[in-house]
Amino acid sequence: MTDFRPYFAFLDEADRLKRVERASVLMDDSRAENSAEHSWHVALFALVFAPEELDLGRVLAMILLHDLVEIDSGDHPIHLDHDLDAVARAEEAAALRLFGLLPDGAPFLALWREFEAAATPEARFAKRMDHVQPLFQVMLSGRPRPDHVAIVRDNITTGRAARFAQEWPEAIAQTQALLAGGALLEGDFAKRLAFLANADRLKGVLRASLLCDGSRRENSAEHSWHLALYALVLGQAGIAAEGVDIGRVIRMLILHDIIETDTGDVPIHAQGGKAHDSAAQIAAERAAADRIYGLLPAVQGATLRALWDEFEAAESPDAVFAKALDRAQPVALNIACGGGTWAEYGVTYDQLVSRVGVKISRGAPALWVYLSENARPLLAG
Repeated sequence: MTDFRPYFAFLDEADRLKRVERASVLMDDSRAENSAEHSWHVALFALVFAPEELDLGRVLAMILLHDLVEIDSGDHPIHLDHDLDAVARAEEAAALRLFGLLPDGAPFLALWREFEAAATPEARFAKRMDHVQPLFQVMLSGRPRPDHVAIVRDNITTGRAARFAQEWPEAIAQTQALLAGGALLEGDFAKRLAFLANADRLKGVLRASLLCDGSRRENSAEHSWHLALYALVLGQAGIAAEGVDIGRVIRMLILHDIIETDTGDVPIHAQGGKAHDSAAQIAAERAAADRIYGLLPAVQGATLRALWDEFEAAESPDAVFAKALDRAQPVALNIACGGGTWAEYGVTYDQLVSRVGVKISRGAPALWVYLSENARPLLAG
């Protein structure tokens, strides 16, 4: 039987990335972005812009992992001076500690080092997404801060994004158009950016679950990153059914909650658990999917919408496993903080079994055994 304790030691530790603030702010200028929701957004950029010849699974895995070291080392804004050698040493030490929590963290450490070295096509593309997301985080906001605009201008002129002039001229052309006070240049690139800008709103959608330390509620962008990390890490544990493609599961989980930019999150334990799957809620989510995936170029929008539909239907092996993880992650967060919001919603053990346990058991039965054993002492009934 799988010993899940080291996996959750790692996944609960990873939760701390949600409290690492970056210099960038959300597009609505409401607060600083954190490194977990940044990692999710970068993964979404990669999903939208990745060329077919790359191994997208490796790209997304690197992006999900790339900023975990900031749990120990913090974020290092590009416009400030840093002792780069000292930063590199600190991040290497953090990587060794974090991936050392896993039963076999070597493959994940290797992916993190591959990203840092940027010596493979997949790593170079992942870096490109990591470096372009902050540009458009600023320039696609309604009223960007003047000091942030200045950082963007310096970045594409003499900074790390200057290479885009040769490497990715479309990105530079769009950035320059926005810097000049104009609109995005028409075309598929602009449609993709409109989709990605809309997705930024997911960082403001609050969920019922608390972070592992109980300090605040999780948002749906952080949840989507953490959930994709669950798939990457627990996929290594061998708990998925035969034939499940973890790469497709990760893509589904990156996309699965985007419709909440229109609908908000409906807690599964709210209103007796009925509203979550009501006909009205399902209709609202489908309308949101029509609008949001319709922002993309037609073929790409249809492809990504099909992944979302597959997840919602929960009939394919990939979707069954993805849905199981989507139900499991909030349970794990509540366990980590001593029951979390279960008391607030009056959740009993029998309700947990019927509302989430059935779906977790369907896709990952061993995982449900572990979670239920740890959840039961924290619940009534």
